[in-house]
Amino acid sequence: MASSLSQLSFQNPDPHFYAYGQFPLYLGYISLKLVGLDNNFPNSIYILRFWSAIFSIASVYFFYQIYKNKIFLLFLIFTPGLIQLSHFGTTESLLILVFSICLYLSIYYPKKFFIYSLVLGIGIASKISSLIFFVPFIIANYKKPLLIIYTLILTALIAIILSPYNLINFADFKSAMTYETSVANGSLPVFYTQQFKNSLPYIFQFTHVFPYIAGLPIFTISFFALFLIHKSCVLNHKSIILAVSSIVYFIYFGQLYVKWTRFMSPLFFIFPLLAAIVISHQNKYLKNFLTLISIIPGVIFFSQYFATDIRLQALSWMSSNLPVQSHILSESGNVVNLPLQNNSFSINNYDFYNPVENLASAIHQADYILVPSRRVFKNYDLKYHQSLFNGSLGFTPVHIFSPVKDLLLNQENAEETWSVFDRPTIRLYQKNILFTSDEYSSKI
Repeated sequence: MASSLSQLSFQNPDPHFYAYGQFPLYLGYISLKLVGLDNNFPNSIYILRFWSAIFSIASVYFFYQIYKNKIFLLFLIFTPGLIQLSHFGTTESLLILVFSICLYLSIYYPKKFFIYSLVLGIGIASKISSLIFFVPFIIANYKKPLLIIYTLILTALIAIILSPYNLINFADFKSAMTYETSVANGSLPVFYTQQFKNSLPYIFQFTHVFPYIAGLPIFTISFFALFLIHKSCVLNHKSIILAVSSIVYFIYFGQLYVKWTRFMSPLFFIFPLLAAIVISHQNKYLKNFLTLISIIPGVIFFSQYFATDIRLQALSWMSSNLPVQSHILSESGNVVNLPLQNNSFSINNYDFYNPVENLASAIHQADYILVPSRRVFKNYDLKYHQSLFNGSLGFTPVHIFSPVKDLLLNQENAEETWSVFDRPTIRLYQKNILFTSDEYSSKI
């Protein structure tokens, strides 16, 4: 997105990028120009993150308007998954905001079709899958089919106006959507979807996504809400819209081959909401205790943003402790390679996904092996990593650079994007036994 934004100009507004819509890119571009900044790559990164933070704050407001409970508000603020997304310059924070407003309007102002069309049009102009956020409006106005049709047409017009090149360059847009759809349904295998091979729909989200994004206390407490709901049989207008809209979203996106954490982001509010309902029914002392332990994962998670990026920490340590011109074997495909600032090291970022180089030869030349994240060894059952970790490859651990940990959970067991983008665990190994290339071949 930042690369596309940095190429925009008033003379050439075609983003040449169609995985997402143009609205976030145009918003970022116009914002930079209004404050007198150039839309270079770093500024594009910053402005996308700025708007993501703004959207995140706004979504907290609208969710709170839906259920005015101070504990719910506190839990939203300290939800680890929402904290992480507000720091990423992607579309997810905007989509969460769109969903929160759609729910709010459908519950309290179901006839405000123009505002609904505008909000949903912005969502679709950012990511085409936002069309699913039309569900709350349909539920609220199911007795008014003409209003639903009129609103859908108006929404489509707004989406086209805010993301015009989806129509102007329809061939490129269609090609991008075909590619993204093929990746999403698993018919096109790519290296960054290997973790989903043989994963179970719906179950995967409850074991590898939701416990981490909510924090273990909130995730656990939220299940007790099922007993309260069964006991009180709350089936009012608000609960029906919230429940049906969320279930429809989960049923569709939960069955996809790809199950990235961000795909579930519009539902992140559910667990804080359910946990807040449960805790609100407790006595004063238990309520305070449960509230306190529930926000601990969010406090821990947020603390990482006061520390230097773990990759820069690793680079600083290596620059101070490794010999100059050391040969380091690392792995590609980890968002960014280790950001070298000088030529003090020779780093080979080996491509395990499409290997063209002889791995045994690369190991033979290496003085150190760097495992920059869990991305490869958790997704590929390679004898190479087994031999490295058990010591039979002739390398011993030198240093493990560990980021802020999740409370009582191993973040490397979560869906991989939970950690590899902003807080990977980095492992460094030093060669202590030199084998021949043929001997290395037998070990990998």
